[in-house]
Amino acid sequence: MSNDQYNVDLNCDMGESYGTYQIGNEEAIFPYITSANIACGFHAGDPTVMKRTVKLALKYNVEIGAHPGLPDLQGFGRREMAVSADEAYDIVVYQIGALMGFVKSEGGALHHVKPHGALYNMAAVNADIAEAIAEAVYKINPALVLYGLSGSELTKAGSKIGLRVANEVFADRTYQDDGSLTSRKLHNALIGDEGQAVAQSLRMVKEGLVTSVNGLDVAIKADTICLHSDTEHAAKFAAKIHTIFKEKNIGLQAP
Repeated sequence: MSNDQYNVDLNCDMGESYGTYQIGNEEAIFPYITSANIACGFHAGDPTVMKRTVKLALKYNVEIGAHPGLPDLQGFGRREMAVSADEAYDIVVYQIGALMGFVKSEGGALHHVKPHGALYNMAAVNADIAEAIAEAVYKINPALVLYGLSGSELTKAGSKIGLRVANEVFADRTYQDDGSLTSRKLHNALIGDEGQAVAQSLRMVKEGLVTSVNGLDVAIKADTICLHSDTEHAAKFAAKIHTIFKEKNIGLQAP
């Protein structure tokens, strides 16, 4: 039996609802994650939701991250927009600042920043956008951790400017041969089988590999694993992966 000790963060996108309306039961997920990415109002969320979600994170001792997206409520921030690097900088600073207000007022501290949706995907491949986001985070607080797709332009930009970065992988998403995520526009973008999602996650953490949709082994670095809160059995899956990782001697902690 191997005595190797592995450590990984379990993060989840949270606060993606409005006012008194909630998508699923987010509180049921908090006991099983180590960091939360809270929507800042541009792609989802609002002030009431931001405050409520910050309080939940503090209640369950979960690290708090800002989850800035493109200003596209109707498209949930998943539609690419023609924003310049300067505009990307501005919208990221604006959204981090909004969430920091709630975090500070509740006695907490912001831990990380993870872009959302199309902004995240743009930053993964566009060096100018990536550098703008990294600069925004660094200028607000160089102690913040920048979450980005494993091996992406965003993590490279973060490291270059002097930020700590967390290479992110996805439990329930499929991968292309180049290590990019399969587009959500394609039928095979998501992994619906929980067993397969857990197996993929374990392999990424312990072996540093993921099998692409074409059956190729792709090298990948897994500092943090993204779980989703808006799927039908989100809390059940979070509990399952949390339990299995513990059984496999994988430590769960935020970067």
